[in-house]
Amino acid sequence: MEPRQLRAGEIDALGQVWHDAWREAHAHLLPEKLIRLRTLESFRARLRANREAVRVAGPVGSPLGFCWVRGDELFQLFVHREARGTGVAQALMADGEARLAEAGVVTAWLACAIGNHRAARFYEKCGWAMVGVHPNVAETPEGPMTLEVWRYEKRLRR
Repeated sequence: MEPRQLRAGEIDALGQVWHDAWREAHAHLLPEKLIRLRTLESFRARLRANREAVRVAGPVGSPLGFCWVRGDELFQLFVHREARGTGVAQALMADGEARLAEAGVVTAWLACAIGNHRAARFYEKCGWAMVGVHPNVAETPEGPMTLEVWRYEKRLRR
């Protein structure tokens, strides 16, 4: 499955994918205040504001997942529950890594919620290494919120 640019008409559907996958992976791990601020509309608003940085996989109109890169960070990667194990996540990860490498990033990083073992196993399978626990800033409608996360890094090939 070949990742492609997010289309404006897909934001509502992709926002739902992100909201559902994020809540499934994080609702039991993160502070209640952050969970409360991560509404469906907040996910859609973030996608609208950053559409150019997001690439998706799946049929036009019904994306199954996405990868968003920002600076030297693989910022977000989420896949619909029904698409897990199908290669969608691997295709999005490879596309995100390629975009980072094309931008000249030598060592990329990503943040993983502490305790999100399923995601951690996936990152490690893709060649990422946990380098420790680090503070990470989550932007919210009420301002930044600092959280401790597992930081993963990967040296990229050009």
